[in-house]
Amino acid sequence: MSSSDQENKQRNREIANNEARREAVSDVRVSTWAVAIAVIAGVIAVAVVWTWLGR
Repeated sequence: MSSSDQENKQRNREIANNEARREAVSDVRVSTWAVAIAVIAGVIAVAVVWTWLGR
Protein backbone atom coordinates (compact mmCIF):
# COMPACT_ATOMS: atom_id res chain seq x y z
CA MET A 1 0.00 0.00 0.00
CA SER A 2 1.11 3.50 -0.63
CA SER A 3 1.60 5.98 2.16
CA SER A 4 -1.41 8.01 0.99
CA ASP A 5 -3.63 4.93 1.40
CA GLN A 6 -2.30 4.45 4.91
CA GLU A 7 -2.87 8.12 5.70
CA ASN A 8 -6.42 7.92 4.37
CA LYS A 9 -7.15 4.83 6.46
CA GLN A 10 -5.76 6.51 9.57
CA ARG A 11 -7.77 9.65 8.85
CA ASN A 12 -10.93 7.58 8.36
CA ARG A 13 -10.31 5.79 11.68
CA GLU A 14 -9.93 9.12 13.45
CA ILE A 15 -13.13 10.43 11.85
CA ALA A 16 -15.00 7.26 12.88
CA ASN A 17 -13.70 7.54 16.46
CA ASN A 18 -14.71 11.20 16.65
CA GLU A 19 -18.17 10.41 15.31
CA ALA A 20 -18.62 7.57 17.80
CA ARG A 21 -17.62 9.88 20.65
CA ARG A 22 -20.05 12.54 19.42
CA GLU A 23 -22.89 10.00 19.24
CA ALA A 24 -22.14 8.76 22.76
CA VAL A 25 -22.31 12.30 24.14
CA SER A 26 -25.57 12.87 22.29
CA ASP A 27 -27.02 9.62 23.67
CA VAL A 28 -26.12 10.64 27.22
CA ARG A 29 -27.71 14.04 26.69
CA VAL A 30 -30.94 12.48 25.38
CA SER A 31 -30.98 9.94 28.22
CA THR A 32 -30.55 12.70 30.79
CA TRP A 33 -33.52 14.59 29.35
CA ALA A 34 -35.61 11.41 29.26
CA VAL A 35 -34.85 10.66 32.92
CA ALA A 36 -35.60 14.24 33.93
CA ILE A 37 -38.95 14.21 32.12
CA ALA A 38 -39.84 10.83 33.65
CA VAL A 39 -39.03 12.12 37.15
CA ILE A 40 -41.12 15.25 36.63
CA ALA A 41 -44.03 13.19 35.30
CA GLY A 42 -43.72 10.85 38.28
CA VAL A 43 -43.77 13.72 40.76
CA ILE A 44 -46.86 15.18 39.09
CA ALA A 45 -48.59 11.78 39.11
CA VAL A 46 -47.81 11.24 42.80
CA ALA A 47 -49.09 14.75 43.64
CA VAL A 48 -52.33 14.14 41.75
CA VAL A 49 -52.89 10.76 43.40
CA TRP A 50 -51.98 12.12 46.83
CA THR A 51 -54.42 15.00 46.38
CA TRP A 52 -57.16 12.67 45.13
CA LEU A 53 -56.71 10.25 48.05
CA GLY A 54 -56.69 13.09 50.56
CA ARG A 55 -60.21 14.19 49.70
